[in-house]
Amino acid sequence: MYLRPFDPWKNPLCTCPFKYTLNVYTGCDHACVYCYITSYIPNAFRVRTKEGLLPKLERELRKFDGRHIVALSYSSDPYPTIEKKLRITRKVLELFRRYDVRCLLLTKSDIFERDLDVLSELRCAVGVTVTTVDKEKAKLLEPNAPLPERRISALKKAYRMGIPVYARIDPIIPYYTWGDFDDTLEALSFVSHITVSTLKLRPDSKKRMFAKFPELMERLWPLYERGERIGGYYYLPKELRFKILREAEKKITGKGITFGSCREGYRSFPSCDGSHLVPP
Repeated sequence: MYLRPFDPWKNPLCTCPFKYTLNVYTGCDHACVYCYITSYIPNAFRVRTKEGLLPKLERELRKFDGRHIVALSYSSDPYPTIEKKLRITRKVLELFRRYDVRCLLLTKSDIFERDLDVLSELRCAVGVTVTTVDKEKAKLLEPNAPLPERRISALKKAYRMGIPVYARIDPIIPYYTWGDFDDTLEALSFVSHITVSTLKLRPDSKKRMFAKFPELMERLWPLYERGERIGGYYYLPKELRFKILREAEKKITGKGITFGSCREGYRSFPSCDGSHLVPP
């Protein structure tokens, strides 16, 4: 089965409403330093296709309950570099159009701009993740992802076409991206919903962060040592997390944008993931 109920490792802090998820590719070549998929996908930064995806997916869609949302994608970005040539995600979206599937699209790429003609005919909401609008920081954190300004420009085009749009500011990193939050929020002020999440580390991503940002981690890691271990992740101390989240919420809602948080044990309204934007 390629369509699977979304279950983020039964994390006790996940508040996602029921939905299905589909990862068009295996692996993601954005190679974000903080990425968690390396803990469960072998060779996670090498993109692979899935054998027989399109015919198998179509068979599944013939029996699919159209009331449910399918999210693209939470483990492997639906728009890796190779999608420019292979166009598999576009073909998936064309199947969604044929079977009237409700879709929640999330990416860290601008390639989706190519597919706005299809997306505009779907019951969908489109979102991008922007960790920071600082180009230099973004390039260090997300070495192979398109620059944030390109993602935001593509999302603005979706917005102008009348497609519901949302964003994730994720992860928020104290001493690093948190200082850019106001600028990042301002650049995304046209969206309807923003989900935020603080940096959560697993042993593999912790090792990469120390290798890439030794000075930052010398300041940051003592905070995590005082924090919590939840679902295999190192979390910032709850008091600090909630202080950041309260400030983020105030700034986001102050712009008339609805607020969500991801796996934080904090509030969200009207949904944590932006799924409320998908037309019924």
